[in-house]
Formats: sequence, C-alpha cells, structure tokens
Amino acid sequence: MSGISNSDHLAAKREELFINLYKEAFPAVAKYISRRGGSFDEAKDIFHDALVIYYENKVSASIKNDIAWLVGTAKNLWLKKYRENCQNMPLDNIDVTLTEDESSPSAQRLMHFLATAGKKCMELLTGFYYDRLPLTEIATQFGYSGVRSATVQKYKCLEKVRETIKEKSLVYEDFME
Repeated sequence: MSGISNSDHLAAKREELFINLYKEAFPAVAKYISRRGGSFDEAKDIFHDALVIYYENKVSASIKNDIAWLVGTAKNLWLKKYRENCQNMPLDNIDVTLTEDESSPSAQRLMHFLATAGKKCMELLTGFYYDRLPLTEIATQFGYSGVRSATVQKYKCLEKVRETIKEKSLVYEDFME
C-alpha cells in the first residue's frame, strides 16, 4: 500500500491549485486595488474572499478560465467595497477649497451651448438649476401636464445640449478658460 490516502492526494492537489492561482492572479488583483487607493492588506482580504467564492463555484459550476474568473470576482468585490466606503465617508474631512486662479468652466461657452437647445429649454434649465424651482412649479409655469412631463422635457433639453457637444466632438477641457 502506498501510504497516501485519496483524501490526502485531493488535499495536496487543492493546495497546489490555490498556490498556482495565488501566483498567477494575485499580482493583477493587488495592482488593480492599489491603483484604486487600496492597501496591500485590503488586496489580500479581497483576494481571499474571491478565492472562497471561486472554490465554491468551481465545485458546483464549470469555470472555463480560472484566472480571469478569479481576477474578475476580486475586482467586483473591490468595487462593491469601494462604493460602500465612499457612501460612508464623512464630508467634513474633505478639503474642497477653490482659489480664484483655478480653472473653471467657461460660462460664456456653456451659455452658448445651452442656448442651442432653444429659448424654452434655456428657461426651463435656468429655472431648475439656477433658480432651483421644484418640478411641480416648473410644470405649472411651463404648462406641462405634471411633474413627469416636466422631468421628461428637462431630460430632452439636456439631450439637445449633449448632442450639440457630441456633434462638435467637444470634451470637458474645451470648456476651461
């Protein structure tokens, strides 16, 4: 008899699988998380969670590309954690002071493109964004049947502006002075 049981053999193969997955996939996961502000320890935690999910799915499903599946799972886990952390971040710790000499969108260029949407759109968008009128008031003021109609019209106005900008192939930097 050889002395090595079938369960010992399976455990050795499983350990070899995890070592190979770690060698091949962890560097990509660590690099991805690092570029998005995560630490090495966070990368390890996310990778370990992804390994557990991978192994649970490997047993019950056929995964064709182990490395890609594992890296993709780790990225999704990181994005989920990142979104949760951003939602819970207190705003009082963020410094957002602007100075006079910082670039700001050119009001003149913005107004030009807003004007391309037409007078009624310009008035609607001004009422909503500048005057901060509630949509119920905008619906009444502009003669729409309800809030939903006002919302749809506001969206259409913004789409007109977006289309004009897209036609001219402009980017955000084009609006900077």
